[in-house]
Amino acid sequence: MLSPLWVDQEAERFCREMARREAKNFYWGFISLPHEQRMAIYALYDFARQVDDEVDSALRRELIPQKLSAQRVRVKSDHHPAESDPVMHVLSRAVERYNIPQGELLALIDGVEMDCTKSRYATWTDLREYCMLVASIVGRMCVRIFGFDDPLALDRADDLGLALQMTNIMRDVREDAAMGRVYLPQEDLARFGIREQGLLDGNPGEGWEQLVAFETQRTRELFESGYQVLGYIPRRPAACVQTMAGIYERILEKIERDPQLPLRGRAALSNGEKLRVVVASWLRPG
Repeated sequence: MLSPLWVDQEAERFCREMARREAKNFYWGFISLPHEQRMAIYALYDFARQVDDEVDSALRRELIPQKLSAQRVRVKSDHHPAESDPVMHVLSRAVERYNIPQGELLALIDGVEMDCTKSRYATWTDLREYCMLVASIVGRMCVRIFGFDDPLALDRADDLGLALQMTNIMRDVREDAAMGRVYLPQEDLARFGIREQGLLDGNPGEGWEQLVAFETQRTRELFESGYQVLGYIPRRPAACVQTMAGIYERILEKIERDPQLPLRGRAALSNGEKLRVVVASWLRPG
């Protein structure tokens, strides 16, 4: 019979390898965490990725509700064999250890479901609701794992999650358009005279640079508020958050300098640029 310790270690190894493979940007922050927190964050990221992948792998759209229902059952289950579900085996331990509300994991699934039913957002308020479910709720769970000394940490985590997701939306505008998705609020497109078909065709018109400047300013304000979470969590997790957010902020800067970049392809940082962010995060005054 396999020892419980060996089973736990194998489940952790699975989570670590999946995070290293899938979390191209976030992994650079994860590695700064103490072991227990790192494993919890790996499992949380992996769970979110698995929920996304379940939807992406659905052969027919009508199967998506069934797949997401199975994910909700998975969250609510009290038993997760490491051999068949290593991610939930590790995550369920983290949920108990760090008092993560089950409702927050379920809210993440709700966000993925929302992404399957909506491809347009009329207003910033509408888009914000979606971003809160798929990004800010994850930030809240991360802060619970890190530990915090003031409930305001959760509000600041909300804003940082919004900033990261808005950066994603601007970075991936061409990729999303190719799939018929337009996340930028319709009210903003209208304000700057952007025709949706032009955006889908990669030629949004003269108002594009003004739109990018507008969305970049909104996202910068969210970063400024979100970074305040660093003052509420311990030093090592703060370096993790600073690294992850710093990488995304550098991507935002690239888009700000070259608004046409998202229309040509996906903005990204080199490993050298990411390493400089890691070093700067550790050198930040504590």
